[in-house]
Amino acid sequence: MVIIFLWLGHIVFTLLFVEPDFLTFQPYLHILLQTFLYTGLFITGHDAMHGTVARNRKLNNFLGNVTTTLFAFLSFRILAKKHYQHHLFPASVKDPDYSPRSNNIFIWWFTFMKNYITWWQILSMAVAFNILLIWFSEIQLLAFWIIPAILSTWQLFYFGTYMPHHRPHSSDMSPHNSRTLPKNHFLAMISCYFFGYHWEHHESPTTPWWKLYQKKKEHDKFSQNNFN
Repeated sequence: MVIIFLWLGHIVFTLLFVEPDFLTFQPYLHILLQTFLYTGLFITGHDAMHGTVARNRKLNNFLGNVTTTLFAFLSFRILAKKHYQHHLFPASVKDPDYSPRSNNIFIWWFTFMKNYITWWQILSMAVAFNILLIWFSEIQLLAFWIIPAILSTWQLFYFGTYMPHHRPHSSDMSPHNSRTLPKNHFLAMISCYFFGYHWEHHESPTTPWWKLYQKKKEHDKFSQNNFN
């Protein structure tokens, strides 16, 4: 809930009070912050797919629908179905997020996006964009709404798909075909809300993002004990 209000509050603030003057540093700071909040918005929707945003299932799914819609008019139902497949068959030909044909990050991102973008989504965003043009300029909407959303897809893709699941796969990635970031909770948080602790997420998918650092500690401690 907090992330939803922060995302909404910041985007309203930037559209109303921040001039998109790219000869100053201020717009760039707001774009970076809005990108980070966009990522948090999707992470909240992702956690809703695992039923961890609210104990009440209807409320949990409602918040999941709100966050994925605000992110880019994504279907929470379709996302949840595909994400379930990702957890069942991580980094395999049955994984809808995986790219078995190419390990190239740009080709993989393109196929990844193609797998989730729909004509209905594009139409919805076009309608919303043109409605918002009544009050705001194109440059404002591009700078503080569209660009942060696109940058966020790269942040989510890199730390949540490419970095943990790209080839080659090794034995220490078993049984989830997933890597994890080295232990640094500050960097893990600012990079992608601890989502870089990806092996830990696959090991415990019902752990919300803000508790993944605890799973990281447990995993590292277990690994050290086994090594010793």
